[in-house]
Amino acid sequence: MAPAYKLTYFPVEALAEPIRFLFSYGGIEFEDVRFDRENWPQIKPNMPFGQVPILEHNGKVAHQSISMARYMAKKVKLVGSDDWEDLEIDAVVDTVNDLRQKIALYSYETDEAIKESRKEPLFKETIPYYLQRLDAIVKANNGHLAVGKLTWADLYFVALLKYLNYMCGGNDIIANYPNLVALKNTVLEIPAIKAWVEKRPKSEM
Repeated sequence: MAPAYKLTYFPVEALAEPIRFLFSYGGIEFEDVRFDRENWPQIKPNMPFGQVPILEHNGKVAHQSISMARYMAKKVKLVGSDDWEDLEIDAVVDTVNDLRQKIALYSYETDEAIKESRKEPLFKETIPYYLQRLDAIVKANNGHLAVGKLTWADLYFVALLKYLNYMCGGNDIIANYPNLVALKNTVLEIPAIKAWVEKRPKSEM
């Protein structure tokens, strides 16, 4: 019998990996569809808003990676204990996504002169600004990004980290932030996550 969930994305980790982490954490079987990039022009017109990842379940299709991650977090009980805690978790996830978008603005710029002009502000100002604050949040929250316990915000950040590093030229952007390094280790040592990371398809981002 086919898995109840089908996740479709490019053959990389990137935006789909937090969802895969959550499936793995909860022991929920899913179909991990990774299409070849050359097939994207044929696939794109059939996607909601022309984007992936998408999640299919019981004949329904969902889009928007953070919304899908939040949905799965509820399924695997990695959410807050009340609405305010969920707000705190959502705020951290949105902040991490803000950082991702700022890095992507640099990484995916095709005009080399513009890209070069964005490099120093990004690496010397923007990234440290975000990571200093996220590191302090982890220190103040018992080693986690929100509400003093393991939540989907932790899995979201760690699952996305390889992609963030890739966009930064392969640099380990959290190397100088000990609380974030400790958080990464905490998440990657969760048995179900560790097992997933060991068996997942290899990709550069």
